[in-house]
Amino acid sequence: MAKKKAKKPGETNEFRAKKREKLRFLAEMEPKKMITYPLAVFIVALLLVAVHFPPLGIELRGGVVVTGYGISADPDQVEKWLGDQLGFSVNVESFTSVDGSKGIRVYTPANADPTQIIKALKQKYPDADYTHSEVLPTFGELAKRQGIRAIAFAFLAMAVVVFLFFRNPVSSLAIIFSALSDMIIAIALMGVFGIQLTTATIAALLMLIGYTVDSNILLTTKLTRRKEDTIEEAYLSAVSTGFTMSTTTLGALFMLWLISTSPTIDNIAIVLIFGLLADFMNTWVFNAGVLRWYLTTRGVKA
Repeated sequence: MAKKKAKKPGETNEFRAKKREKLRFLAEMEPKKMITYPLAVFIVALLLVAVHFPPLGIELRGGVVVTGYGISADPDQVEKWLGDQLGFSVNVESFTSVDGSKGIRVYTPANADPTQIIKALKQKYPDADYTHSEVLPTFGELAKRQGIRAIAFAFLAMAVVVFLFFRNPVSSLAIIFSALSDMIIAIALMGVFGIQLTTATIAALLMLIGYTVDSNILLTTKLTRRKEDTIEEAYLSAVSTGFTMSTTTLGALFMLWLISTSPTIDNIAIVLIFGLLADFMNTWVFNAGVLRWYLTTRGVKA
């Protein structure tokens, strides 16, 4: 077995130097612009959330789910046909099981009769197997409250830990705002693309808090406890590492979204992708702008 040729130290340093040069335009931006642009995006995202909140999934609003196994069909066509048959609108999605078999899920309001839906489907797909489940609106409301409470407590716990770690209101508030902005932008994009807010996507938003804090702590630690001579060099060192972290994670999530046949996993992956793209702006532009402004006002060499 042939040994893999190891990279020489000079080649590694040259690669790092090239990557830093490509990211240098960020270090040369004025702190005022670095703060202003992400704030504008945050305000737009807030408006989008206010006027176009993501639709609630069946776990959060209640309803009936009918699953048909062994059906390979266009969900849009089934949705239109079934709506005409039943006299009310339904949502249909297709899925592929682990063993490769295909099927559809039909989502209806809570007051729908699942036997009526199955009867209608059997007219067109008599050989398919059917199951159904129902979530009462009261349980949906309870799940929604618990999800909101989980996000609120997670955010509060993160804020306390960050403040205790840095003991500096400016850097702590910048990290907390970055995490909040990541989440708001992800929710706004969910609304734009029609991705439902479900227990799974709430879990994705909770995971987003953890990733956001990691990248922001890396940046804040590098700039406030730096070993480099200048803020610019410390920032380039941090953003170079952070860029690698973000791109590798985004690549893994993109492959997960591409390969997965589960709508639930797809939604988790896409929400995390939205959040990580927002995090690149909020951490490496907004938070970096705040910290550069703060440090230069304290007389640190830029």
